[in-house]
Amino acid sequence: MDCPGLDNTLTQRLQRLSQAHQIERLRGGLIGLEKEGLRVSPHGCISQRPHPGALGSPLTNRYITTDYSEALTEIITPPSADREEPLRFLFEAHHFLYQHLGDEILWSTSMPCVVEDDEMIPIAGYGSSNAGMMKTVYRRGLGHRYGRVMQVIAGMHFNYSLPQAFWHAYQILEEDEGSTQAFISESYFAMLRNLQRVGWLIPYLFGASPAVCKSFLGGRPTSLQRFDEYTYYSPHATSLRMGDIGYQNSKEQGTGIKACYDCLTAYIESLSCAIETPCPIYQAMGVKVDGRYEQLNANILQIENEYYSTVRPKQIPEMMEKPVHALLRRGVRYVELRSMDVNAFHPLGIAEEQVYFVEALMLLCLLQESPAINVAEQKAIDWNELAAAHQGREPGLELQRNGGSIVLRDWGLEICDAMQPICEILEAGMLGEPYSKSLVLQRQRLQDADLTPSARMLAEMRDKEESFFQFAQRMSKQHQHYFNQQAHSGQDQELLVQEAEDSWRRQREIEVSDTIGFDEFLANYLSQQIDSISQAEEEKRSISAG
Repeated sequence: MDCPGLDNTLTQRLQRLSQAHQIERLRGGLIGLEKEGLRVSPHGCISQRPHPGALGSPLTNRYITTDYSEALTEIITPPSADREEPLRFLFEAHHFLYQHLGDEILWSTSMPCVVEDDEMIPIAGYGSSNAGMMKTVYRRGLGHRYGRVMQVIAGMHFNYSLPQAFWHAYQILEEDEGSTQAFISESYFAMLRNLQRVGWLIPYLFGASPAVCKSFLGGRPTSLQRFDEYTYYSPHATSLRMGDIGYQNSKEQGTGIKACYDCLTAYIESLSCAIETPCPIYQAMGVKVDGRYEQLNANILQIENEYYSTVRPKQIPEMMEKPVHALLRRGVRYVELRSMDVNAFHPLGIAEEQVYFVEALMLLCLLQESPAINVAEQKAIDWNELAAAHQGREPGLELQRNGGSIVLRDWGLEICDAMQPICEILEAGMLGEPYSKSLVLQRQRLQDADLTPSARMLAEMRDKEESFFQFAQRMSKQHQHYFNQQAHSGQDQELLVQEAEDSWRRQREIEVSDTIGFDEFLANYLSQQIDSISQAEEEKRSISAG
């Protein structure tokens, strides 16, 4: 794919939208954030306490839940067209959390604190219902397959969708005569492919994990260098979380999976194949051992969520509906960008300038030309991601593009140039030009790698003679102090209290509604089948008719 700044396709699409007086439709997309944070003791060890009951049921709470571990808290903001609202809600949720954490703190970095061993990482529990047990068994399986330590790496996810009014206008201008939902899904997959092509830019600009606690590796051999007695690092790394020491689906030979992003059907088929194909390594582990489920099944993927990727097409599943079936029946609803580290320098884990930049980047990826990704380009994409993660700040680092090479800095500046008109469109009528100001900041980081969060992190560790653990602990306590000192919204706190109470009621309702045992429940879930798009369309018509 050619990415020399403003390509013809991008220019033409912006011109058509402008000439049709539809350019404002690019504004007002919905943004939601998901922020993971590890609860740790005052001494920096992973919490052994259960998820605080006052926070609500992690099975049914819409805003505060747990991820892999009982100690890995996750905040989910409601989608909003107001760019400041997700950050404001994130602040209120953190304030609510700290009222119920006691002497514990939320870890400020993506990479975890001191890890003694896998057994010291408690797997999340979700109650006695079949649905809750399935979530716990799935996590048990992840621990067996990849190790529990890999599962407590925290991240920040950025969810984005464009307004429905945009899609109607855009489909007409693109002269597409198919169904609107098919057009929307096709367009989102174009965005997803381009986000993979330029995905290396996210860890370079926002990566904040250039170092790890030695305990994270558990004594395994590593190519990382010794920073001090307790820390490994890579001198020019940006995001070791996104590198080859993070959670991947290719840890062992024969277990790898690479989803196809050519189109919705290809994506669904590639994931469906993985969740239906047995894997000898996982078969040897056993599924139900001594009467206890150790994993949901012995296939390459237990369920779709196990597939790790930097970006995902998303549709909201109905009760116990498989994610691939939700996509097949109702198409892509939004795109999830998963490659952002937790920003250790910001109490929320993400800064406002990141929100503005990522939205503009996602629109660029939608509007630029986006051909299918062939095998050679996929290898280049994977290589670029690892190179940016492990060596991104290396002077003169070259990435692969179109069968040749280009200096990371030059490519990044080209992307910023291409984003400029999009930023100006998005900030029309706003005060302060926040999109353009963010773009200026990212250009500065491309021109001077010392300005990136990863460089700042290592510089502070050197200046203060801190290990990774000491740096992260210091920042965590600073953030704790920040939230404890700030005023909060009584209305939002009431909302969070009410949601916590309601979530326990919803969990009880789910538990008492179970009429079958877990064996039958799991078999029913895993046996869900949709043979084709046409079958999904038929079901959709039947639902509409009913």
